[in-house]
Amino acid sequence: MRGLQLGMEATGAGEGIIALKKKYDNAIAALAPRLLPGMRIHILPDVYPAGDEVIAIWMATGRRVPPAALPLDVGVVVNNAQTLINVAKAVDEDTPVTLRTLTVTGAVRNPVTVTVPIGVTFGELVDLAGGVTVPDPAFINGGPMMGKLLGSLSEPVTKGSGGIIALPSSHVLVRRRTRPEQVRLRVARTVCEQCCLCTELCPRHMIGHELPPHLIVRSVNYNNIGNPSVLLSALTCSECGVCEAWACPVDISPMRLNQRLKSEFRAQGARYAGALRGADPMAPYRMVPVSRLIPRLNLGEYNRKAPLDETAYRPRRVSLNLRQHIGAAAVPVVSPGDMVEAGQLVAEIPENALGARVHASIAGRVESVDDDAVCLLAL
Repeated sequence: MRGLQLGMEATGAGEGIIALKKKYDNAIAALAPRLLPGMRIHILPDVYPAGDEVIAIWMATGRRVPPAALPLDVGVVVNNAQTLINVAKAVDEDTPVTLRTLTVTGAVRNPVTVTVPIGVTFGELVDLAGGVTVPDPAFINGGPMMGKLLGSLSEPVTKGSGGIIALPSSHVLVRRRTRPEQVRLRVARTVCEQCCLCTELCPRHMIGHELPPHLIVRSVNYNNIGNPSVLLSALTCSECGVCEAWACPVDISPMRLNQRLKSEFRAQGARYAGALRGADPMAPYRMVPVSRLIPRLNLGEYNRKAPLDETAYRPRRVSLNLRQHIGAAAVPVVSPGDMVEAGQLVAEIPENALGARVHASIAGRVESVDDDAVCLLAL
């Protein structure tokens, strides 16, 4: 609540909106008595992707963010709860971001939500959840729809880490992420029947963006022959995954094709400049019910509560990535052998660049410094 108040002051906002789904009744009950003037709670339906900032803005305010635009272009700034908590700590306590709260769930013995120093490994998180319960696990960093497959449990937690889901390697969510690109293209060319469901159920398309996944698939199938604007609209894809996980009846992944096109267009410096169109009047009724999405993703057995464990975790070692943010990597200001306190600056923003500082998440000795990370050993 304090972070929201500070955010409103900093941006000159006339209203602060806390968007929550009705099922989070404990959070609503805790927040409602603490609302300050100009603040309100907006109840979101239990649908996916209600958490996408463009969709959340539309649901909570009625405003629609145009394609390739930012929320600020329609007079809105979106932050998540953890960011606002960090804002309040920075302003009121002069505390930098050194901790991250994450949920560990899926095929683990004891799903749990923990707060850990930035730089601990994902393997340590899995251990805090009692270890895995399947013989050949894979791990998704983030949510089941938009999370990325984790390359190794030795990777460190960063400021942007969203959580970790353990699943069997044979699970559909893992197989979709490991399917070779050539196989994706071959499947698209072979079985796409142009049913248009991917477009009709695309959240961005429904609120007025041009983005038509079925036409992008068709164009890619014929060596990118088609309206250039259609192809460039791939740049506006939010990668929510509705097209591959919910809409397509023949297991094509338009989203993965969009990812490939986005990479190519960004390398070329291309930009999309299409206008906002009229919203689909059926849009409110075409969002995906979470209660139906869970069984569609074969996640029913993993849909368990992950209670918050407030026990302080004290790691033996942390690895602080120098690039945890948009912009240039931070520049180390410590050397191997230096002693540092928790919260001490260890890497600075490069001069005349966009970036973010990196602070020690534990007290200890600097073990190593390289182009990628500063590693600390606990005292």
